[in-house]
Amino acid sequence: MIRQSTFLFSCTALVLTIPGLRAQAQGEIEFNRDVRPILAANCFECHGFDAKTRKADLRLDTPEGAYADHTGSTAVKPGDLTQSELWNRVTSGDADVVMPPPESKKSLTAADKDILRRWIEQGAQYQKHWAFELPRTSGVPEVKNPEWVRTPVDAFILSKLEQHMLVPQREADREVLIRRVAFTLTGLPPTIADVDEYLHDTASDAYEKMVDRYLASPHFGEEQARQWLDVARYADTHGLHLDNEREMWAYRDWVVKAFNQNLPFDEFSTWQIAGDLLPNPTQDQLTATGFSRCNVTTGEGGAIADEWLFRYAVDRTSTTMQTWMGLTAGCAVCHDHKYDPLTQRDFYSMYSFFYSTSDPAMDGNVNNTNPFVKLPTAEQKAALAAAQQKADSAKKALESSLAAAEYFDPANLAAESAADMISVNDIIIDDTFPLGTRTRNTSRNETTWRLDPEFGAKSGRRVIELAYGSRYDLNIDFTLIPVIAPNDGKLEFRLRIDSFSPPTAFAVQYNDGETHRIVWGDKSTLGFDSAHAELGPIPAGGEWIDVSIPLETIGTKVGARLTSMVLIENGGKVWFDDLRIVGTTDRARDPLSSFQRWWEMSKGSNPTGISGELHKLLVAGPEDSVTAEQRAALLRFWQQNIQRISESPASQQRTAAALAQQEVEDINGTIHGTMVFNDLQTPRDAFVMQRGQYDKPGEKVEPRVPTAFPPLHTAEGQPLPADQRANRLDLARWFLSADNPLTSRVTVNRVWQQMFGLGLVKTSDDFGTRGDLPSHPELLDWLAVHFRESGWNMKQLYRLLITSATFRQDSATSHELYQLDPENRLLAHGPRLRLDGEQLRDNVLAVSGLLNSAMGGRGVMPYQPPDIWEPVGYENSNTRFYMQDHGPDLYRRSLYCFIKRTAPPPFMTNFDGPNREQFCARRERSNTPLQALQLMNDIQHFEAARALAERVLAEGGTDTESRLEFLYRTVLSRKPSAEEIRIVSEALATQLSLFAAEEGAATKAINVGESKPGNVAADLATAAWTMIANLVLNLDETVVRN
Repeated sequence: MIRQSTFLFSCTALVLTIPGLRAQAQGEIEFNRDVRPILAANCFECHGFDAKTRKADLRLDTPEGAYADHTGSTAVKPGDLTQSELWNRVTSGDADVVMPPPESKKSLTAADKDILRRWIEQGAQYQKHWAFELPRTSGVPEVKNPEWVRTPVDAFILSKLEQHMLVPQREADREVLIRRVAFTLTGLPPTIADVDEYLHDTASDAYEKMVDRYLASPHFGEEQARQWLDVARYADTHGLHLDNEREMWAYRDWVVKAFNQNLPFDEFSTWQIAGDLLPNPTQDQLTATGFSRCNVTTGEGGAIADEWLFRYAVDRTSTTMQTWMGLTAGCAVCHDHKYDPLTQRDFYSMYSFFYSTSDPAMDGNVNNTNPFVKLPTAEQKAALAAAQQKADSAKKALESSLAAAEYFDPANLAAESAADMISVNDIIIDDTFPLGTRTRNTSRNETTWRLDPEFGAKSGRRVIELAYGSRYDLNIDFTLIPVIAPNDGKLEFRLRIDSFSPPTAFAVQYNDGETHRIVWGDKSTLGFDSAHAELGPIPAGGEWIDVSIPLETIGTKVGARLTSMVLIENGGKVWFDDLRIVGTTDRARDPLSSFQRWWEMSKGSNPTGISGELHKLLVAGPEDSVTAEQRAALLRFWQQNIQRISESPASQQRTAAALAQQEVEDINGTIHGTMVFNDLQTPRDAFVMQRGQYDKPGEKVEPRVPTAFPPLHTAEGQPLPADQRANRLDLARWFLSADNPLTSRVTVNRVWQQMFGLGLVKTSDDFGTRGDLPSHPELLDWLAVHFRESGWNMKQLYRLLITSATFRQDSATSHELYQLDPENRLLAHGPRLRLDGEQLRDNVLAVSGLLNSAMGGRGVMPYQPPDIWEPVGYENSNTRFYMQDHGPDLYRRSLYCFIKRTAPPPFMTNFDGPNREQFCARRERSNTPLQALQLMNDIQHFEAARALAERVLAEGGTDTESRLEFLYRTVLSRKPSAEEIRIVSEALATQLSLFAAEEGAATKAINVGESKPGNVAADLATAAWTMIANLVLNLDETVVRN
């Protein structure tokens, strides 16, 4: 094997041949490589594809336009400089003649002009844009040093290196390789056991076996999903206006599953574009369509529906085209694309595939905007079926019992009997979820019930939880089940304040024609000027408190009808349980005792919880026209759902039926779902929107693909009939067809970028004429063809690249080579790049032992700066306040961290993570002082340093040298050198002295974060080793994938 990288060529030759620079000083000019970039940057804006902005009727992007006669002159005359107006203009010294004109702020360099000169002299040959030609491969090149080649990839790389008289770097050490592979495939560091297994494996395929272990890891899917979710613009909030939470995490989890199961990329793509259109789509196929629901949405009052339907379709069209074809189609929204062969009509023809979606223009600020599907597991399906059968049986038993009992209405009894007073204990919120008190949450729109909370519920199994916002309210409607203020009435309930997140204030408010309000804490933070009762400061948290308030003290008169009740809190978390009204009441006047009274009180109302014919009867009131059968049906409804259970002749059956139905509700409440994508039954008409304005429709268009590319075909490969309306499934097939020149290229390039830091095409998000040329065009085409012929096998593609000798090179380079090829486009050495923000956080959690490897579920909320959401939070938003999680959820992988689009996690954005508002195929990598400060001082990182220090003290032996070896092997996968041991040992001694000199400093240092020190050593030793662990975690070698 060749061991050294040799600098064997002249600087001039390298400068002129590194991809993206220019052609060799002598030799044939190629239009795509040399000329097109100059014309695209300086000329096509005015003399390109867009006819509406074209000047002087001159096109320079086609040979027909360039060679055409224009009143006796020609822009480009092949072989004749003097007769080529292009040459005359670019070399003119006259400001009125020179091109580009001075006001454009563009100019050609001497090298640019020289290339144009030589191109014209050589015949001014044009080429079709390389990316629009089908990938083709002429086979793997032969090389002078075939022994270095491990996979076909290496032959292409080595061939170009040999052309430039370069040789590759030596293979990196095993400790470096396993760390490189682990981070690339799983985003996590290898353990010491992983490293030892690889180091001690003497088999010739030890490396390949190590790669296969990581490919088989469930963490593989997590890391690859993280990359894909940048493209899909996945986040946990809607993104606009209130930026409320949305339930989409099942889509994220499906992406993880798809990568782990090695779902072929053609199926992976088809399910996301058109999974709903497949025959009998599965849960996974429906969930996958969430790709097109990841766009930002709004629920803002006053927004114009047509405008937002337009915006959503534009986003989906642009994102889909850029994801699968690497084209900036969004540049054709307002006019023809200035650089690529995409007309405005092409764009809106593609747009029509996405314009007939059934999701509404306004998301309603709810988390489950339709279309939304529930995703029960097999166990939940079975449990639900059993519970439903039990509920049906209990309901039949109740109906039979009620049918056998005769009902006497207190309102129709003799006067002396009607005066019968009874004690009432009317539960407003309880475990059986009585009909009519189902919660309607105006700002969060998901159940606020907590089933079996960890702290218990005194009255049963469930409690009401209020959290996540300012003036967060729970509105309970009493329309269907009236609540009448009894004699000696009291409002009673239990409450519990969250110790970690107490609110600034909370209130119970109800209405009986007037508003009655009871407030704890600072009422002004709830927006209130007054309250009937102010009960002092917020109670202590962490325990249940019994509350009993006489209704008369808050202004409620006996007999008043309560119409609704609202529970309100601000900025924290409160739990309510067993809310009820107690007292005595007159049965004849009580709608829960008297069917007749209930019917009379409900006349003219519009209650929820009752529908169809019964709703009409109830609202009409007890009129003479009501038949006996209708009255009996309404009476049965009242007896089964409204009548006070204690007075029911079938009280045991009522209770059993309610509990059985609640079991169904409880199981349903545990079944999560996700927003999906599907179309209206009748498609909307789509038009070319003039100047990209939603309210200026022009020419009507039908779904079709851009005319510059092959047309759509049926599943059988035949041209789509002209009279058949194309759908998204046709579009998905088109993206994955052998006639499409871009999809396979774009995909393998994106994977290459992940492996090596830059794609073979550097502009991985733009394969159009303004994008970069591929550094290795033959390799790109070979990979594209191979990928498609492999059955779109993703894991095979990863394995092919990662087992190559190219990937296995040492990342060291010479100063001269770095100066001349700083981006390593020639791959003369191995890749070296800074870890992404998520990898940095996951790394410290993993090496410290704090990492919680649980997979899937709703986004978690780890440490973030105080009030991180409030500056961008609206008052009624359920994401106004950041409600940090506690316990194991603090240490979940970053993939599962909740992403609020208007305030994404700082640990991501600080390290160049996108806000997920739009497509992102390529993260930039910056280096800033703020990044260093975060790695040294962030709570998550410093807490991890302390936990790592405790691992060192507990597992690393008893002497400093052995402990440092354990620390280095855990973090860097290698042993420290003698010099490193000397330097770090001195640093340890210094830290011990500093902590010993300041009383309490050690204890303070080791108590950062919520996890508590394990007392494996004295505070002084733990604190000193925490600083050493923090030092090693901040080494350059730690934060890069070497």
